Amino acid sequence: MFEKILVPVDGSETSWRALAEAKELAEAFNGELLVINVIQPYNNSAMLVVPLDQATINQGNNELTKIGNGVLDTAKEKLKDFKGKKDFDLEVGHPSERVLAVCKEKKCTAIVIGSRGLSGIAEFFLGSVSSKVSQYADVPVLIVK
Repeated sequence: MFEKILVPVDGSETSWRALAEAKELAEAFNGELLVINVIQPYNNSAMLVVPLDQATINQGNNELTKIGNGVLDTAKEKLKDFKGKKDFDLEVGHPSERVLAVCKEKKCTAIVIGSRGLSGIAEFFLGSVSSKVSQYADVPVLIVK
Protein backbone atom coordinates (compact mmCIF):
# COMPACT_ATOMS: atom_id res chain seq x y z
CA MET A 1 0.00 0.00 0.00
CA PHE A 2 2.85 2.42 0.73
CA GLU A 3 5.12 1.67 -2.24
CA LYS A 4 4.72 5.15 -3.74
CA ILE A 5 3.31 7.88 -1.52
CA LEU A 6 2.07 11.19 -2.92
CA VAL A 7 2.48 14.10 -0.51
CA PRO A 8 1.02 17.49 -1.48
CA VAL A 9 2.65 20.33 0.48
CA ASP A 10 1.67 23.98 0.57
CA GLY A 11 3.88 25.36 3.33
CA SER A 12 1.24 25.01 6.04
CA GLU A 13 2.04 23.36 9.36
CA THR A 14 -0.31 20.45 8.64
CA SER A 15 1.36 19.79 5.29
CA TRP A 16 4.74 19.55 7.06
CA ARG A 17 3.25 17.11 9.57
CA ALA A 18 1.88 15.09 6.64
CA LEU A 19 5.33 15.06 5.05
CA ALA A 20 6.89 13.79 8.29
CA GLU A 21 4.24 11.06 8.54
CA ALA A 22 4.73 10.05 4.90
CA LYS A 23 8.48 9.86 5.47
CA GLU A 24 7.97 7.49 8.41
CA LEU A 25 5.61 5.31 6.37
CA ALA A 26 7.99 5.20 3.42
CA GLU A 27 10.88 4.26 5.68
CA ALA A 28 8.85 1.54 7.41
CA PHE A 29 7.56 0.03 4.16
CA ASN A 30 10.56 0.70 1.90
CA GLY A 31 8.48 3.08 -0.18
CA GLU A 32 9.21 6.14 -2.25
CA LEU A 33 7.89 9.68 -1.94
CA LEU A 34 6.50 12.03 -4.55
CA VAL A 35 6.19 15.52 -3.07
CA ILE A 36 4.20 18.10 -5.02
CA ASN A 37 3.20 21.70 -4.64
CA VAL A 38 0.25 22.93 -6.69
CA ILE A 39 -0.01 26.55 -7.73
CA GLN A 40 -3.24 27.94 -9.06
CA PRO A 41 -2.34 30.68 -11.53
CA TYR A 42 -4.21 33.90 -12.03
CA ASN A 43 -6.07 34.57 -15.24
CA ASN A 44 -8.58 37.21 -16.32
CA SER A 45 -11.52 34.84 -16.08
CA ALA A 46 -10.73 34.25 -12.40
CA MET A 47 -10.82 37.95 -11.61
CA LEU A 48 -14.31 38.84 -10.46
CA VAL A 49 -13.95 42.49 -9.57
CA VAL A 50 -11.05 44.17 -11.34
CA PRO A 51 -9.68 42.76 -14.57
CA LEU A 52 -5.90 42.98 -14.72
CA ASP A 53 -3.64 43.44 -17.68
CA GLN A 54 -1.60 40.47 -18.89
CA ALA A 55 1.70 41.85 -17.56
CA THR A 56 0.27 42.05 -14.03
CA ILE A 57 -1.14 38.52 -14.30
CA ASN A 58 2.22 37.21 -15.55
CA GLN A 59 4.05 38.92 -12.72
CA GLY A 60 1.66 37.38 -10.18
CA ASN A 61 2.06 33.94 -11.72
CA ASN A 62 5.85 34.27 -11.66
CA GLU A 63 5.65 35.08 -7.95
CA LEU A 64 3.43 32.05 -7.35
CA THR A 65 5.99 29.87 -9.13
CA LYS A 66 8.79 31.25 -6.94
CA ILE A 67 6.75 30.59 -3.81
CA GLY A 68 5.90 27.06 -4.97
CA ASN A 69 9.56 26.30 -5.67
CA GLY A 70 10.43 27.70 -2.24
CA VAL A 71 7.95 25.32 -0.61
CA LEU A 72 9.51 22.41 -2.51
CA ASP A 73 13.00 23.53 -1.44
CA THR A 74 11.84 23.43 2.18
CA ALA A 75 10.44 19.93 1.60
CA LYS A 76 13.79 18.83 0.15
CA GLU A 77 15.52 20.14 3.25
CA LYS A 78 13.09 18.29 5.52
CA LEU A 79 13.75 15.05 3.60
CA LYS A 80 17.52 15.39 3.27
CA ASP A 81 18.11 12.36 5.53
CA PHE A 82 15.49 10.18 3.78
CA LYS A 83 17.40 7.37 2.07
CA GLY A 84 14.64 6.16 -0.25
CA LYS A 85 13.66 7.45 -3.65
CA LYS A 86 12.08 10.89 -3.60
CA ASP A 87 10.86 13.21 -6.34
CA PHE A 88 9.61 16.79 -6.21
CA ASP A 89 7.24 18.40 -8.72
CA LEU A 90 5.62 21.80 -9.11
CA GLU A 91 2.14 21.41 -10.58
CA VAL A 92 -0.17 24.04 -12.03
CA GLY A 93 -3.95 23.93 -11.74
CA HIS A 94 -6.70 23.41 -9.20
CA PRO A 95 -5.11 21.75 -6.14
CA SER A 96 -7.48 18.83 -5.56
CA GLU A 97 -7.78 18.10 -9.28
CA ARG A 98 -4.01 18.11 -9.77
CA VAL A 99 -3.41 15.92 -6.71
CA LEU A 100 -5.85 13.32 -8.03
CA ALA A 101 -4.48 13.51 -11.58
CA VAL A 102 -0.85 13.22 -10.48
CA CYS A 103 -1.76 10.27 -8.29
CA LYS A 104 -3.11 8.42 -11.33
CA GLU A 105 -0.42 9.60 -13.77
CA LYS A 106 2.45 8.59 -11.48
CA LYS A 107 0.74 5.40 -10.24
CA CYS A 108 0.91 6.34 -6.57
CA THR A 109 -0.40 3.78 -4.10
CA ALA A 110 -1.34 6.19 -1.28
CA ILE A 111 -1.76 9.88 -0.53
CA VAL A 112 -0.73 11.53 2.73
CA ILE A 113 -2.14 15.04 3.01
CA GLY A 114 -2.55 17.71 5.69
CA SER A 115 -6.07 18.34 6.95
CA ARG A 116 -5.95 22.11 6.48
CA GLY A 117 -3.83 24.14 4.12
CA LEU A 118 -3.33 27.79 3.37
CA SER A 119 -6.40 28.31 1.20
CA GLY A 120 -8.36 30.37 3.75
CA ILE A 121 -11.81 31.65 2.79
CA ALA A 122 -11.93 29.64 -0.44
CA GLU A 123 -11.65 26.51 1.68
CA PHE A 124 -14.72 27.56 3.66
CA PHE A 125 -16.85 28.01 0.55
CA LEU A 126 -15.51 25.24 -1.68
CA GLY A 127 -14.52 22.54 0.79
CA SER A 128 -11.00 21.61 1.70
CA VAL A 129 -8.56 20.04 -0.72
CA SER A 130 -8.08 17.11 1.67
CA SER A 131 -11.83 16.46 1.76
CA LYS A 132 -12.11 16.40 -2.03
CA VAL A 133 -9.01 14.25 -2.40
CA SER A 134 -10.24 11.72 0.16
CA GLN A 135 -13.66 11.61 -1.47
CA TYR A 136 -12.47 11.00 -5.04
CA ALA A 137 -9.11 9.20 -4.72
CA ASP A 138 -8.80 5.62 -5.95
CA VAL A 139 -6.06 4.90 -3.39
CA PRO A 140 -5.96 5.09 0.41
CA VAL A 141 -5.72 8.64 1.78
CA LEU A 142 -4.24 9.47 5.16
CA ILE A 143 -5.29 12.92 6.40
CA VAL A 144 -2.91 14.28 9.01
CA LYS A 145 -4.02 16.91 11.56
